[in-house]
Amino acid sequence: MVNWSKPRLPRPDAPRTRPRVAPTELTRIDFTEVVPDQVAFLGQAAYIQLEFFESLAKAVATAPDLGAKEGLSAAAGVALRKHHELISELRRLGEEPSEVMAPFAPATDRFRQATSGADWTELLLGIHITSGMLDDYFSRLAEGMPAELGTRVRAVLAERDIAEVVERELERAIAADPTLADRLALWGRSLVGDTLLVARSALRASESTGALGADVEPVFTELIASHTRRMDALGLTA
Repeated sequence: MVNWSKPRLPRPDAPRTRPRVAPTELTRIDFTEVVPDQVAFLGQAAYIQLEFFESLAKAVATAPDLGAKEGLSAAAGVALRKHHELISELRRLGEEPSEVMAPFAPATDRFRQATSGADWTELLLGIHITSGMLDDYFSRLAEGMPAELGTRVRAVLAERDIAEVVERELERAIAADPTLADRLALWGRSLVGDTLLVARSALRASESTGALGADVEPVFTELIASHTRRMDALGLTA
């Protein structure tokens, strides 16, 4: 448990670790072959954003000071707005959002619980890593949607205010207690597997064509590379 009564120390002016993974040039993939129908896609993406909102609301409730509460409450508002913009797309298609999202709720709820961590800093890192990876991934999958819809969805997922707020709070916490770094690095590594399972669940299952196999592996490679850069930016080992 982090002792939040401990006086905060000045942040050292040490240089950040240079990212160890260079950007990967992705093989271009025809996502129309692997992305599920647009209704299912929007339902899963919208429910995931709702889960990010709930996680951020928990982070607000357990934040150690008012400054953290203010920043994280704004980030929670971003997640909620993204959720509402995605369910607006469902309504535009004549669908009832609650009915479309319902099949994704049990697995996504379990995912949120599994990535919530043991304390406030682990909760924040869980939000930072999982929201970053899944927003990137669903944005790539949106390339397989009808052009105008895909453009709107990518614009929704491109907003990065959540990442900026959460990264700032993590940096403050690590500066105040550098002993957090090793534990958070281990926690960050443990998040990848569960997040990739959620990512794979967004693909259209196809036993006959092997659509969940090697054809989409370049995208997962890029997700892991981006994860490594996020960890490096915090001075954590991926």
